[in-house]
Amino acid sequence: MAIIDRTGADVLIPEENAREIIQMVPESSTVMRLMRRLPDMGTNTRMIPVLSALPMSYFVDGDIGYKQTTAQAWENVKLYAEEIACIVPIPQNVLDDSDYDIWANVLPRLTEAIGATFDKAVLFGLNKPANFPEGIVPGAIRAGNVVMHDPAGSLYQELLGDGGVASLVEEDGYVPNGYVGHITMRSKLRGTVDGNGLPIFGRTPYQTGVGSRPFFELDGNEIHFPRTEIMDAEKALLIGGDWSVPVWAMRADITTKLLTEAVIQDPNTMQIVYNLAQQDMVALRCVFRAGWVLPNPVSRLNMDNESRYPFAILAPN
Repeated sequence: MAIIDRTGADVLIPEENAREIIQMVPESSTVMRLMRRLPDMGTNTRMIPVLSALPMSYFVDGDIGYKQTTAQAWENVKLYAEEIACIVPIPQNVLDDSDYDIWANVLPRLTEAIGATFDKAVLFGLNKPANFPEGIVPGAIRAGNVVMHDPAGSLYQELLGDGGVASLVEEDGYVPNGYVGHITMRSKLRGTVDGNGLPIFGRTPYQTGVGSRPFFELDGNEIHFPRTEIMDAEKALLIGGDWSVPVWAMRADITTKLLTEAVIQDPNTMQIVYNLAQQDMVALRCVFRAGWVLPNPVSRLNMDNESRYPFAILAPN
């Protein structure tokens, strides 16, 4: 009995396709594009030294006064590469259609799924591995960097005014350089007008290679609006901060396998979603390994580790 085995999958997952996954996942992930990327990891962990104590200087009392000593200290933060697995079921009839470009259809969905899983873990701590940090939104809440949105108030003040999202980040010694917003924030920005009825939050055009398209910005920094489900509007309408602080890295190896006689279950209900053998299907499984960490080095503006945080959020009421 003939089946599609590993050899039959080579047309789908040759080495260059694995490299294509490596290139496309950061494009599909919002936070990977914003965070600083470190070189690929050779092992599943990496130590990152982080400044934990700052040197101090003092005036000398008189001509023969004593000069005081000072110190500077570092502590290690560990970055763990954790596994993200993605399974893309493919009907056998689709495989049999020689005119159908399977990889062109599968790759965007596969990389989109990997990117969304990573983004939700980074932003909200959703389904995160134990070795991952708590998530940017929970971290901002813990540090008290939260602005509650008042539909009847001033959105400009909530975002850029004194006590707004940007100022909370700045008061901790960081400068915001990017924002991530829920898609509903676009209408809120468009609807915010001045006394003459003109929009306060303008959209700046930039070149894309095929002309220009406008994007919303805050204080010169772009607001990214993911078109996936990664933003939870019940927890945060907008996330802003210094994206040069968190870092991410990927393990160099990506593994793929074509499944032919497996069952795919819903991990929550344990119900069988697909029975590949019975439904004449195959499934392309991809295992991607990446990690991230938020070092949060000490700042002269805020030396308190508990309240210092490089991100703040606009939260719904």
